Amino acid sequence: MDILENIYGMTAIGKLIADPSYIVMIALGFVLLYLGIKKQFEPLLLVPIAFGVLLANFPGGGLGVIAADGEGCVEYLKNGVMVRQNIYEDMTIPEIAHDLGIMNMLYYALIKSGLLPPIIFMGVGALTDFGPMLRNLKLAIFGAGAQFGIFAVLIVASQCGFDMKEAGSLAIIGGADGPTAIFTTLKLAPHMLGPIAIAAYSYMALVPVIIPLVVKLTCSKEELSINMKEQDKLYPNKTEFKNMQALKILFPIVVTTIVAIIVPDAVSLIGMLMFGNLIKEIGNSTSRLFQTASNGIMNTATIFLGLCVGATMTVDAFLNLKTIGIVAGGFCAFGLSIFGGICLAKVYNLFAKKKINPLIGATGLSAVPMASRVANDIALKYDPKNHVLNYCMSSNVAGVIGSAVAAGILISFLG
Repeated sequence: MDILENIYGMTAIGKLIADPSYIVMIALGFVLLYLGIKKQFEPLLLVPIAFGVLLANFPGGGLGVIAADGEGCVEYLKNGVMVRQNIYEDMTIPEIAHDLGIMNMLYYALIKSGLLPPIIFMGVGALTDFGPMLRNLKLAIFGAGAQFGIFAVLIVASQCGFDMKEAGSLAIIGGADGPTAIFTTLKLAPHMLGPIAIAAYSYMALVPVIIPLVVKLTCSKEELSINMKEQDKLYPNKTEFKNMQALKILFPIVVTTIVAIIVPDAVSLIGMLMFGNLIKEIGNSTSRLFQTASNGIMNTATIFLGLCVGATMTVDAFLNLKTIGIVAGGFCAFGLSIFGGICLAKVYNLFAKKKINPLIGATGLSAVPMASRVANDIALKYDPKNHVLNYCMSSNVAGVIGSAVAAGILISFLG
């Protein structure tokens, strides 16, 4: 019987029975895995996050991230005694790994330091083609209009129990950019990182559901049937670039310079985004750098980011009223950003001869290229010849820049 009792005590069954909230979190991990594997909702992001949630919530595993309080201190059991230490001043990386576990070491070394979000932005830049936006510069304005949800939710959240820093971290979910949300939250409200990261990436994965819902509620059949190629024939673009390759090389250099001067707090993200794009556009002479940034570094950073973010989703961090508010507010920010882009397109059509399909405004998010593909599929349902993918990519790519600039503004004013 002693042996059987020891075996039972070795397992996590007793803790799961004593505290069913662990079961709730494990079920959430399974749901996220289902969405990532079966439904193919951003599997590269959702699968690591979901598995991180599982690892963090198996009792006794010691893989959940212990968040530092406002003073930078963590409390944990060491040799049976509760210890409180300043994780930044009193503990080295090896000590964090020994006392708190490998996941805490990765979190504080890679995530809390702010290293991985800019690294991922470099990879995103290497995978991004700004050509469609440069050929249709007028459409880039919808990348700014779709940031409406960020500032709308910022105002509302600040009146609903969140302080301004927490409201800013919540509102940035409306930019539909995971690394940007993480970077902003680390600067403003690091204690909310887990729920905000999960909400941001979950809603990004649900773009194929959210965009059609908002479009259905706000757009008419006539608007969605606007054929952009026919509009181009009726009102051809008078601006032509003779040397697009040179423009593509100059663009990241100029944008980085302008942003660094106007919004310095955004340069960490924009600078790395544009650097990644620059080594892509230069061509053969930097092809090795491009391959490394877009493959090895990008994939490695994504793995560690996903696992560490998932590991922050412990029972204590997630199952509370504030988290529910974050999930609800994030959905509102996401939906309002789509709505803001659509409204800007409608206003534009009131004054312009050349009409714009509102789907282009709906893709002013930073969820590249999924938002554009979803919008293109919607357009084809109303007109099989209405391919709007390239036009949507113009505002979609601009949304990446817009969300990073919005993050810089929030950090500058609220940080």
